[in-house]
Amino acid sequence: MTLDDYLARCRSAVDAELERRVPAVSETPATIHQAMRYSLFAGGKRIRPILCMAAAEAVAGLSGGAEPPGCALELVHTYSLIHDDLPSLDNDDYRRGRLTCHKVYGEAMAILAGDALLTLAVQTLAEMEAVSAEARLRMIQELSRAAGTVGGMIGGQVADLEAEGKPVEAQQLDYIHRSKTSALIRAAVRIGAIFAGASATQYEALGVYGEHTGMAFQIVDDVLDVVGTSDELGKTAGKDAAQNKATFPALYGVEASRERAAEHLAKALGALESFDESALRLRQIAERIVNRTA
Repeated sequence: MTLDDYLARCRSAVDAELERRVPAVSETPATIHQAMRYSLFAGGKRIRPILCMAAAEAVAGLSGGAEPPGCALELVHTYSLIHDDLPSLDNDDYRRGRLTCHKVYGEAMAILAGDALLTLAVQTLAEMEAVSAEARLRMIQELSRAAGTVGGMIGGQVADLEAEGKPVEAQQLDYIHRSKTSALIRAAVRIGAIFAGASATQYEALGVYGEHTGMAFQIVDDVLDVVGTSDELGKTAGKDAAQNKATFPALYGVEASRERAAEHLAKALGALESFDESALRLRQIAERIVNRTA
C-alpha cells in the first residue's frame, strides 16, 4: 500500500468516526451542530489523528482501533482553527479553501462551536471503553497539557499575539512554535502510544519524534506562507508577513528555514531507530510533512 493509499484509508476511518460522534444537524440546537460540522468536515488532512494511529501501529502493530483518540485530537485542532481565524485573533476569511466559520455563522456561534468541539474531545477520551481507566486518564492529561497555557497551544498563541510587530529572538520564536504547533503533534503520537500500551522507552522515543516532526511542520508552514499562493494553501497566503508575525522565514530567511526543517526531520527519524518496519508510516509521514508544497 502506498503512503497516499494509507493516508486516504486513515482519513476515511477518522471521518467515519467523527460522523458518529458529532451530533447531527437535526439535533437541537441545530445551528451549533451545523457550525461544528461546517469546520470539522471542511476537508482537513487529518494529520494529527493519522499520527496517533500510526504511533499505535508502531507500538503494537494495530491497524485500527485508535480512531477515537485520533478524533479527539482532530476536534481540538479544529476548535483551535476556528478560534484562530476570529477577528480578534488572526482575522482570516478563508480556511481550507472556504469561508471561515465566523464568516458563515457569526462570531458568537463560531466561538461556541470551538468551545463545543473542545468539550467533545474530552468527552470522547473519557468515554472510551477499549482501554483502561488509567490509560484514559493519561490520554486526557496529554491532550489537556498540549492544548493548555504552560508549553501548550494556548500558551503559544498568547506568545504569538504578544510578539506581533516586535523584534523576536530565536528562543522566543522556538517557544512559540513548540507550544503553538509542536505540542499537539507530540501529544498525537504519545496518545497513540498510550492507547497501544507502549513501554516507557517507546513512549519517550515517540515523544521526541512528535516534537521534532511538529517543529518541522510549523517551519514548513511558515515557509509556504511566503512562497505559496492562497489557492495552493486553502487560506490567505502572505498573512504572516502582513501581520508582522514571528516566523522562521522572518528571522532566518526561507532557505535557512528549510534547512532547519530538514534538521528537525533528521532528529525525528533518528528517534525511531529502535523501531522496526512497524514505524514505516511514521517515517513516511514526517518526510511528507517536510517535503509538502501545501
